[in-house]
Amino acid sequence: MKLLALVLFVVAAIIPFISATPYIISILTSAFIYIVLAMGLNVVVGYAGLLDLGYIAFMAVGAYTSGILTTQFGLSMLETIPFVIVACVLAGVIIGGPTLRLRSDYLAIVTLGFGEIIRITANNLKITGGPSGIHGIPTWSFFGWSFADGLDIGGIHFNSKVLFYYFVLFVGIGLAVVAVSRLGKGKLGRAWKSVRDDEDVSEAMGINGYATKLLAYIIGAVWGGFAGTLMASHLSAISPNSFEFLYSALVLMAVVLGGMGSTPGVIIGALFVSLAPELLRNFSEWRYLIFGVLLVVAMIFRPKGMWPANAVLPFLKKREIPGVPPTSVVSVVGASDEEVFTDEERR
Repeated sequence: MKLLALVLFVVAAIIPFISATPYIISILTSAFIYIVLAMGLNVVVGYAGLLDLGYIAFMAVGAYTSGILTTQFGLSMLETIPFVIVACVLAGVIIGGPTLRLRSDYLAIVTLGFGEIIRITANNLKITGGPSGIHGIPTWSFFGWSFADGLDIGGIHFNSKVLFYYFVLFVGIGLAVVAVSRLGKGKLGRAWKSVRDDEDVSEAMGINGYATKLLAYIIGAVWGGFAGTLMASHLSAISPNSFEFLYSALVLMAVVLGGMGSTPGVIIGALFVSLAPELLRNFSEWRYLIFGVLLVVAMIFRPKGMWPANAVLPFLKKREIPGVPPTSVVSVVGASDEEVFTDEERR
C-alpha cells in the first residue's frame, strides 16, 4: 500500500511536466482540495460516526476568514492560518457543544441547519461582501516572495498555478493524509471508533463520549477551514453560492462512496466525485445523469465503499497461515502415563 501510494504521488507530481494547461492544472488542484476536505469529514463521519450534512460551513468559515483578512486588513495568506484555526475551533464548539448530545437523524438535521445559517449569514453581512462575496483574494506568499512571481528551476519556468498545484499536493494532501491516518491509528482514533460502534458501551468502559465527539468535530472543522483557505486562494473569489448544501452532500458522498474510515478509500471517492463530472463534460447535459447512474452502480456493487476500511488485498487472501510446530511431551512429577498430555492435546 505504501508503494502504491508513493507511485500515485509521483505520478501526480510529474503531471505538470506532461501537460500544464491551465484547465488541467485547475481541475486537478480543485480535486486535491476536495481530498483535503474529505479527509477532514472522514474524521467526523468515518472515525466518530457523526452524520454531518453541513460540513461545507467550516469550509466557508475558513474561506471567509482568510478572504477578509487578506483583502481588508492586508495580511498574507500564511498569516491568516492562526486566525482560521481559531475561527474554526470556535465554530466547532458553538455548533458541537449544544448539539453533539443528539444522535443519528437529529444530529444530521441540526448540522444541515448550521450549514444554511452560515451561508445565509454570509449573504447578508457587509463585511463578507453580501451576495457578491469577496474578490481579489491573493495567492500564497512567504516572506516577501509570492507564487504570483513564478519560479525558474533548471531552465524550467513554473507559473503561479503550477506552484500552487504543488503546494496543495505536497503540503495540503501530504499533511492531511499523514495527520488523519496517524490520528485514526492512535488512542484518540480508537476512542472515536469505539464511540462510533456503540456509544453506550464505550462510556461504560470509561470513554467520555461527549468530549470525544466534540474533539472529532473540532478537528474536522479545522481541516475544513484549511481546505476553505486553499479554495479561496485558488479561485481568488468566493461567494455564498460556493457553499450551498449540494457541496456538503458531494463531500459526504466522497467519504461514503470511497469507504468510511478508510484513507485510500476517501482519496478515491474524492477524486471520483470531483473529476467524474469534468471527464463526462463531452456528454453535455447528459453528464450529470451519467454521473448519478455511476454513483448508483457503485453503491450497488460496493455497498461498503470502493475501498472499505477493512479491505484485504486479493493476494493477501491466498497467504497460508503457518501451522503450529509440534511440541514435545511434557511430563508432570507424580502423574501417571495416562495423565501426561502434549500441548496440542491440551488445546
